Amino acid sequence: MICQECNQRPATVHFTKIINGEKTEFHLCEQCAQENSDMFMFYGNDDFSFNNLLAGLLNFSSPMKEMTSSPFQSTDILQCEKCAMTYHQFTKTGRFGCSNCYRTFARYLPPILKRLHSGNTTHAGKIPKRKGGTLHLRKQIAMLKQKLQELVAREEFEKAAEVRDQIRSLEYQLHQHRGGEM
Repeated sequence: MICQECNQRPATVHFTKIINGEKTEFHLCEQCAQENSDMFMFYGNDDFSFNNLLAGLLNFSSPMKEMTSSPFQSTDILQCEKCAMTYHQFTKTGRFGCSNCYRTFARYLPPILKRLHSGNTTHAGKIPKRKGGTLHLRKQIAMLKQKLQELVAREEFEKAAEVRDQIRSLEYQLHQHRGGEM
């Protein structure tokens, strides 16, 4: 594939930009990618790497660009007590210094995780269908029971009745699947 910018060199940088569900793809050679780095969030960084890309995703205000300090900004620096890593260092490297960093930076992680994992912040895991057996049903029942409690708390009794019926149906399937033992 040839570079879309210069139409001369082979495209080695492939970049997909999605804004409001609209997907735009770019195929550039390294030279054109560096020349148009502001358009592709590299910001003049000569040593583009996966760590730099991840760091750019973590830094919400301006990816991979050094922030200038303002006299009006807070002087408090969020820093891990064990390894002394700062949040700024974490956003630059995309890696934590130690396991304690997870607790130190905990309140800043949910928006990052949502951004990286398509809006999900909790790990659901995967269960093999042939080995999972009743585990899928139990998990679905537990989720519906939680939903039922929320609906009852909000006094949405009609919806709660529908969810209750779904739970009963799944519990019946679970009973059938397990061969009558419950």
